[in-house]
Amino acid sequence: MGQMDGGRGPGTHEPDPYLRVYASRVHNLKTVDVAAPRDSFVVFTGVSGSGKSSLAFGTIYAEAQRRYFESVAPYARRLLLPQDAPKVDDITGLPPAVALQQRRGSATSRSTVGTVTTLSNLLRMLFSRAGTFPPGATVRLDSDAFSPNTTIGACPECHGLGRVHKVTEQTLVPDPSLTIRDGAVAAWPGAWQGQNLRDILITLGYDIDKPWRKLPKRQRDWILFTEDQPTVEIDPSQHPVTADYYYNGTFSSAERHVRHTLANSQSAAMRRRVLQFVHSTECPVCGGSGLRPEALAVTFAGRTIAELTALPLTALTEVLSPAAIRTEFAAAYESTESGEFTEVATMIASDLVARIAVLVDLGLGYLSLNRRIPTVSPGELQRLRLATQLRAGLFGVLYVLDEPSAGLHPADAEPLLDVLDRLRRAGNSLFVVEHDMDVVRRADWIVDVGPGAGELGGDVLYSGPVAGLAEIESSVTRRFLFADEPPAQRPARTAIGVMRLRGITFHNLHDVDVDIPLGAFVAVTGVSGSGKSTLVCKVLGDVMARQLGNPSEPDDTGADGDVELLDIDVDSSVGVTVEGAKVIDRLVTVDQRPIGRTPRSNLATYTGLFDAVRKAFAGTAEARRRGWSAGRFSFNVAEGRCPTCQGEGFVAVELLFLPGTYATCPSCRGARYSDETLEVTYRGCTIADVLAQTVDEAADFLSDLPSAARSLATLRDVGLGYLRLGQPATELSGGEAQRIKLATELQRAKRGHTLYVLDEPTTGLHPADVELLERQLHRLVDAGNTVVVAEHDMAVVARADHVIDLGPGGGDEGGAVVVAGAPAVVAADTVSRTAPYLAAQLAP
Repeated sequence: MGQMDGGRGPGTHEPDPYLRVYASRVHNLKTVDVAAPRDSFVVFTGVSGSGKSSLAFGTIYAEAQRRYFESVAPYARRLLLPQDAPKVDDITGLPPAVALQQRRGSATSRSTVGTVTTLSNLLRMLFSRAGTFPPGATVRLDSDAFSPNTTIGACPECHGLGRVHKVTEQTLVPDPSLTIRDGAVAAWPGAWQGQNLRDILITLGYDIDKPWRKLPKRQRDWILFTEDQPTVEIDPSQHPVTADYYYNGTFSSAERHVRHTLANSQSAAMRRRVLQFVHSTECPVCGGSGLRPEALAVTFAGRTIAELTALPLTALTEVLSPAAIRTEFAAAYESTESGEFTEVATMIASDLVARIAVLVDLGLGYLSLNRRIPTVSPGELQRLRLATQLRAGLFGVLYVLDEPSAGLHPADAEPLLDVLDRLRRAGNSLFVVEHDMDVVRRADWIVDVGPGAGELGGDVLYSGPVAGLAEIESSVTRRFLFADEPPAQRPARTAIGVMRLRGITFHNLHDVDVDIPLGAFVAVTGVSGSGKSTLVCKVLGDVMARQLGNPSEPDDTGADGDVELLDIDVDSSVGVTVEGAKVIDRLVTVDQRPIGRTPRSNLATYTGLFDAVRKAFAGTAEARRRGWSAGRFSFNVAEGRCPTCQGEGFVAVELLFLPGTYATCPSCRGARYSDETLEVTYRGCTIADVLAQTVDEAADFLSDLPSAARSLATLRDVGLGYLRLGQPATELSGGEAQRIKLATELQRAKRGHTLYVLDEPTTGLHPADVELLERQLHRLVDAGNTVVVAEHDMAVVARADHVIDLGPGGGDEGGAVVVAGAPAVVAADTVSRTAPYLAAQLAP
């Protein structure tokens, strides 16, 4: 297909302008040869799982990193991350490389726009070296003193968080008319633990059958707030519900239970549950800044560092510009009073203004430096990281980018493309894995991988100028890149009711009213930062969870990640009134977070189909003869797994003067199980053989196991037939993780009217994969449920029943409902920034 065309012939002395890959065998790539021009904008396309990331990141970038590591001293090499050599014969014309990959869920509540862009470092330096200190100050503060994330800078009251979290009798006992036996102390745990605490109170002589409000205040305070932990003997004859034997029970107050759970529990669900009993308020000592009073006494241009970090970036530039553009420098000096009129101040301020200008050019001028990263959208975060690279001023570098348009509204993609073009014109090469066809059309060169996913992919179908892909009939991308007519529109459904949310005030939503039709597919649109995720996930999800009296049902995986106090605003739904929601019985959230954080978590264990497989093996004649149960066939149980690698399938190898690496386990050869366990077969296959099968292969092999067959059928329905059953969670993309969650939900027995809440479900998906996902979402609506998605893909929005467009801009310029109605109604609006792109999608 011309993959290696365009090079210089032998005997010439001109340098080859192409980067050439010879015989890459990384992951599913089938001994691929490919060439792409340097100093160009090259896109890699193909369906999810086709091998495009294996080529761009697993081969090209990985080899660039390996060569860099080879160039450093052996001692320094040991301090770097281990890098396995990619399975490729050779790569020629490979420049130094920088990767910008999607990183999900890595930021903590202490991460802000300022820390991600390193602008906070400069601002702290400005205050330390050039700030105006209060009269009487004898020592200038170090820059660390202006950071809430350091010991010397953090407010002693809130430890730098800016908020204090307290429990009160009102939060711990929301209904004082209840008795303790009936659950008055709502903050206590349920099930056996709660019963145990009640039995201890009985033994201590408390009346648990009297309404809470009638108990003496001294008793109420002791039960809720005491630090005492008395231990008493529980008599089974007096408390038969709790135990049938004598045991010693230790009391813990409600406040102590809440604080212990927040400090020590590894369960995100438990931490979320107790957060509802915590009252969060702004720290009275630091005013929410997280800083010590000494730091807040220093000013620059008449403002404290807390005031400057709270300003939108556009306003921050206006404050700093006078210092940045001063042309006549005073002698560079420092004093304990002020350094605002020094060369140092001008130098730092001008650097800050220049760096901020890049962010403003990317449409992020509405963000503030103190904006916490957990509240920043994926599209905003991607552009923040791109801006940092743009300011680095590198030349001759290969930038390998992972879907830079992911999570971006079409209007936001324009400034992104301008930034990419600036990087290229600065003398760099751009190799971009991309699914957005509008971005692909702007490229100089396209490498299309496929035709399918997994074993059905792994070939380079075409490498050349974009227009040439039109001739490649086997390309799945071709149909979407050169579409001549819009896809057929769905007939609109008739709503079965309307849920009305009134008075929403949260983040940048200010007293917003929203109507959501039920029994419909509802798309929430708007530019990045307009408030989509806030409305869909934070407000709608939180309001419905409270309405139903329980948290949402996301992924039951335990892979939820740590929940920090600042990640959950427990007051997000206060003041919001809800009407018409009684028809909803369940809330389910489906996101792109990983289904597990270790290789032990995989497709088979997550969906539950592995339980049926293990039972089938335990039911064989040989397993019964040996007395083995289903647990024997779990690689997480000591009896059946390989003792060398503990069921991991690989072992760590420490090298004396080289970085450590991982190698396939020499004992089980990656099978994870002991030789003895692998002696038992089911229809001629070992348990390891089954885990090595793809979903498509297993669908035939396990067709006689109803529960497994049902899981496999739904996985195929969402386009995941190419994944291996034992594929580690760490190898799955965000889009694959989301579709696994959706498939798991689709296989469950339906229980009443369910509200499905999804935040940008098409992010990171090829248009062909979007079609599969969208089909399943509409199936849920056809079954009588409601689906609400925050979405940027105009093809998906065009087929929604109802569209709610937020904006018109981002940040303070957004947060309002611009227009709501059928797609055609929104497309005709003259204010909406979504309208022209939706109109183009609907145009005949």
